[in-house]
Amino acid sequence: MVWNDGMNTAELLTDAFTRISETSRGAVEGVPDETLLLRLDPDANSISWLVWHLARNQDDHLADAFDGDQVWTAQGFAARFDLPFTTTATGYGQSSQDVAAVRASAELLLEYCDAVHTATLGYLSGLTDADLDRIVDTNWDPPVTLGVRLISVIADGLQHAGQAAYIRGIAERR
Repeated sequence: MVWNDGMNTAELLTDAFTRISETSRGAVEGVPDETLLLRLDPDANSISWLVWHLARNQDDHLADAFDGDQVWTAQGFAARFDLPFTTTATGYGQSSQDVAAVRASAELLLEYCDAVHTATLGYLSGLTDADLDRIVDTNWDPPVTLGVRLISVIADGLQHAGQAAYIRGIAERR
């Protein structure tokens, strides 16, 4: 995207979420299953888990904030991944054994990530500065606004996508 005339809220956030999508794709595309499952130590996260988790987190948090349906269940990805977790699991607080249970192919991971990204772009379309002040979670003090929630999801997504890319790089140099 080229920003010659300035950037509005929806465009800025679209750019940030697109970077997560592109970085995730770069970490996963064309990677053999054994590399997707590589753990740099016995308790480290794998590429498969990292990308699944960042997509689940984005899917869960944005569907909740925008009162939408999660792609995970609405489009049948929970059944297709067939994980030994509840359909509400996003990866938060999971054990090392749970990390090992996420064994998805590159194709399935990318299909889910693409579907979540498409849903995200729909949520962001037409978003304004004023929308960012809307309270989306009253379980915190102070309550969480949409703006804070979006930045939190972006930060988490970029961190995990970068970690996945790092693991791929190590694997390719071995």
